[in-house]
Amino acid sequence: MALGGGAGETEIRAAGAVLWRPGADGPDVALVHRQRYDDWSLPKGKPLPGEHVLLTAVREVAEETGVRVILGRRLPSTHYQQHGNRPKTVDYWAAKADEGPQPGFIPNDEVDEVGWLGLPAARDRLTYPHDVGVLDEFAAGPPDTDPLILVRHASAGSKDEWRAAGHEDDLKRPLDPVGRQQREELALLLRCYGNAHVLSSAAERCVQTVQAYADLTRQPVQTDPAFTVGMAGPGDARRRVDEVLGSGLPAVICGHRENLSVILEEACAVLGAKAIETQPLPLGGFWVLHVGWNTLVSREEHHLIDG
Repeated sequence: MALGGGAGETEIRAAGAVLWRPGADGPDVALVHRQRYDDWSLPKGKPLPGEHVLLTAVREVAEETGVRVILGRRLPSTHYQQHGNRPKTVDYWAAKADEGPQPGFIPNDEVDEVGWLGLPAARDRLTYPHDVGVLDEFAAGPPDTDPLILVRHASAGSKDEWRAAGHEDDLKRPLDPVGRQQREELALLLRCYGNAHVLSSAAERCVQTVQAYADLTRQPVQTDPAFTVGMAGPGDARRRVDEVLGSGLPAVICGHRENLSVILEEACAVLGAKAIETQPLPLGGFWVLHVGWNTLVSREEHHLIDG
């Protein structure tokens, strides 16, 4: 499933999350009360103009609950008719509180109360059946997951033009001006999933693509021949993916169109999941594999808005 940002002219789009925290008998989840409708629902909201859906989900949950979050596994989208019979789609994720100080909830014109409830009580409290379906899907899987994010490098001009200019080593080809803008957007999108170990092909364009995210999360970019076209030997990608997944830590891997599908295939094999058939990612696009209970529990694909 490929997701971008922004709303269509006829369909209303929104994004939100099942925000959870450990409770006495399993996860407690946050529900919001909207005085305008006198209803209880999952926190969600509409995108700002040109806003990516991931940023919408994080921003809206923070605005409605006072909790800055990091996103976990993808949950089902809801589809229903809003007032005036306009179709509405809401994309959902599991989410938990980010590290560091939190703004805290302040009642406002839209949401006047946040309730933290165990799953059975939350299910009973929810006003709308479509929200109940999202909560049931959350309850059926692991509340907490670790992401493995596979990123295709951003725009780096033409290989042929690079060589025509007298450059023999394609690994040194850098990002172009468009790519340098893309990496800034990409850093914010990757940060929606929290802090992750940053691995990259040794190619300069790959390192530069994830450098802004690494700087944002205050960690280095580790280059790896196993993820580098022209340097990886037979079985290297499988071995390194096995090691990365075995660490149980979130990770970002930046690679190339030529090898990302192989890395994806190896990750699925390590996790005992069926291979995923997909088209190559666009420049700056990324796949997110959510791992929980030692298995692949969710997969999503994202593109840059201008990608």
